[in-house]
Amino acid sequence: MNHEFNLKKALSFMEIQNDFSLKNYNTFGIEAKAKRFIAVHTIAELTAVLEQNKSDKKFILGGGSNMLLTKDIDAMVIHIDLKGKKIISENEDHVWVESQAGENWHEFVLWTIDQDFGGLENMSLIPGNVGTTPVQNIGAYGTEIKDTFDSCNAIGIENLKSRKFTKEDCRFGYRESIFKNEVKNQYIITSVVFKLTKRNHKINTSYGDILAELEKNKIKEPSLKDVSNAVIAIRQSKLPDPKELGNSGSFFKNPILLKTDFEKIHHQFPEMKYYEVSETEVKVPAGWLIEQAGFKGKRFGDAGIHKNQALVLVNYGHATGQEILEVSKNIQKTIFDTFGIHIEAEVNVI
Repeated sequence: MNHEFNLKKALSFMEIQNDFSLKNYNTFGIEAKAKRFIAVHTIAELTAVLEQNKSDKKFILGGGSNMLLTKDIDAMVIHIDLKGKKIISENEDHVWVESQAGENWHEFVLWTIDQDFGGLENMSLIPGNVGTTPVQNIGAYGTEIKDTFDSCNAIGIENLKSRKFTKEDCRFGYRESIFKNEVKNQYIITSVVFKLTKRNHKINTSYGDILAELEKNKIKEPSLKDVSNAVIAIRQSKLPDPKELGNSGSFFKNPILLKTDFEKIHHQFPEMKYYEVSETEVKVPAGWLIEQAGFKGKRFGDAGIHKNQALVLVNYGHATGQEILEVSKNIQKTIFDTFGIHIEAEVNVI
């Protein structure tokens, strides 16, 4: 009886909306509708919605930063808007910080830097919310989520049971995790715990762009804030603000090739840039491939490729998701026909 009362109480504060526009809920700014839409702000609300709508198809929506909507969503869209962050444990060297899934990622990164907690500064200004960061194992400028990730809490969509996923459980890879594979669409991440440094910070300035930015500002011994500011400046110079020009950040993954395969391609294209990732593999910058193929800055109606960063596809105003998808397919085909390299989309195509 008490459980049913709590369910009704949680649901009474929420409003399910029909034929709801998702234009302001995806960073591409694509006009698409949700058959039904509800925002949840607490675990109780989330549990209530899942329990009361067990038979409905569900679509879980975070910050909308890593998806391309190519059609209306014929399902109940549940927008995860859980807020809050706190220190849960610490010792002399490290601090464990928990953030709820609906917190804006960049704001959370800035909060950790303000506390002088190190580890996330190289991932400043990445769009999206905290809850989706482990799904993609997001990364930038030499760091990835897996470097500081401790664990995350999630709720089973079917059984409504909470589960803790450790770093080992998540099976992180390059823009990969268990949430994109074995347990895809089975769990909703509700909070994430990061292990950050309190002292002896490992300042990572291995990327040339960061070093150049620091040198420009005559900074020889950078702080966490200095690195974050450098990353923000670099990203703002290359990447459009989604509020001003619809985009989802990097649309494609950088392809990883076996050295034996790469050597044949490199012989044909000796100017091709690459980075060694292991004794047997190299990573080729997808942006370089796209730029060499002549797509940088090109526009196809209201869909196009950004003038400053070839990895970023943009919506100039009224492009449909299908139009942006067609541009991405054109790029993929041209890259394969030209270089014999397949580039995969990093963005989830819905």
